Amino acid sequence: MEILNYAFMQRALLAAVLVGITAPAIGIYLVQRRQALMGDGIGHVAMTGVGLGFLLSWSPVWMATLVSVLGAVLMELIRWYGKTRGDIALAMLFYGGMAGGVMFINLAPGGSNANLTSYLFGSLSTVSESDVTAICVLAAFVVLVTVGLRRQLFAVSQDEEFARVTGLPVRALNLLTAITAAVTVTVAMRVVGLLLVSALMVVPVAAAQQLTRSFAATFAISVALGVSVTIGGTVTSYYQDVPPGATIVLLTIGAFILLSVLAAPLARRRARALAAAQPAADPAECKIPATRGAADEVGV
Repeated sequence: MEILNYAFMQRALLAAVLVGITAPAIGIYLVQRRQALMGDGIGHVAMTGVGLGFLLSWSPVWMATLVSVLGAVLMELIRWYGKTRGDIALAMLFYGGMAGGVMFINLAPGGSNANLTSYLFGSLSTVSESDVTAICVLAAFVVLVTVGLRRQLFAVSQDEEFARVTGLPVRALNLLTAITAAVTVTVAMRVVGLLLVSALMVVPVAAAQQLTRSFAATFAISVALGVSVTIGGTVTSYYQDVPPGATIVLLTIGAFILLSVLAAPLARRRARALAAAQPAADPAECKIPATRGAADEVGV
């Protein structure tokens, strides 16, 4: 294929595959926890890391990882202790992160807001070898956590109180989930962009849930869908010269709509099959009166 003759497209496709795996892998736990917009908030905070990376002449990916992890930990602390003013604190954290990114990158030598564009919306041509190395390391961490601790994370995501009773370290697992989400955001920012990564963490999971309610099946389908749309969006971006992040998100939403349409008749078929499998009720004249049955049980 012609597309594979270019080194920058090889790097972009590899990054796209890793993003397609990691984003839904952590997104399924965020959806279960009803924290679907957490990735969007972390993306705002990560902008400060990108700006600091330019200002300090350090890797923007690694600096964004550090800052977004600190931001995710702070978000969890606010969720635990900020009972009354938690929403205001989160809003200041999110918008402060965005403002900090713009400020730092303008203070950097030769920096301007144009440097942020590829991080905000993704860019194929700017994915460097060092970016690919960082993405591979971070993606390995995300996969290790989301697959290796899937039972514990699922239990905490479903019911924290029950998980606490069973002896699971709920707060530590919540922190780990937040940190993993932060790492995923920085994995995806070079392909999808910080402002659009949350969609790739949530929409494939929502689309997979249209077809199945099993956690394992939802996990597998959402990851397969994530890989498909990231590769499809990257290839389309190359041939049609359109933004990769926007293309990937629109393909994901299109897949959600398509699966929703296909799921409706499937759900009706399942309902009819379930109704047919249930035993028919006894005729009214064959039923034993409740009072008589109770008397028989006590030997009257």
